[in-house]
Amino acid sequence: MQGGEILIPILVPLGGMAMVFGIFYLRNREIMAMIEKGMNPKEFANRPAPYRNLKNGLLLLGAGIGLALAYIITQYILHDEDNPALWFALIGIGGGLGLIASYKVEKRELLDRDQQS
Repeated sequence: MQGGEILIPILVPLGGMAMVFGIFYLRNREIMAMIEKGMNPKEFANRPAPYRNLKNGLLLLGAGIGLALAYIITQYILHDEDNPALWFALIGIGGGLGLIASYKVEKRELLDRDQQS
């Protein structure tokens, strides 16, 4: 083993524990700040997120379409199976397009709701 390799089994668990501690610490500070301002933290913990399923569904749909497109391109156009950059790029592009579609649907729904009231 080289000198730097011995530090990995030490630093990875320490980094994981520091991350967990940081998450709990910051969440506790947020709750305490809400209490100081007179807000009830339990009201904000269970807020409904009406478009969460739409957003997740369109993200996964876009990623799936990107995977299918990457498969078609590598099998029938490039005839090369060792091109991981194309696979990751099309997953990202498809997922991004899914999130953009989710944003457009949410925006249209909010504009329709504002015009009705």
